[in-house]
Amino acid sequence: MNDDTIARIQNSPEFIELSSQRRAFAWTLTILMLVIYFGFIGLVAFLPATIGTVIAGSITVGIALGIAVILSAVLLTGIYVWRANTQYDAMTSAIIANAGSGVRK
Repeated sequence: MNDDTIARIQNSPEFIELSSQRRAFAWTLTILMLVIYFGFIGLVAFLPATIGTVIAGSITVGIALGIAVILSAVLLTGIYVWRANTQYDAMTSAIIANAGSGVRK
């Protein structure tokens, strides 16, 4: 791609919309993950007796919540990948097609 094509893409309303949506969604998921993680750390720090409560056998609330933190990271990653594959890829393809033809919608 030449500089003119890159500039046309970066200034297109479609690209600006894609960048804005992707950034907002990524920050939302990042903040959610940080709340989950630091919430868990906060429970460990301020409610150790609760975290140490035995659920069954040698499994405690802390172990269950720790597994939930790990699974939430996997789930949030999956949500982002799903959205990227369904929404962002289509938007990117449209932007590339418009850039190649030099036509804006």
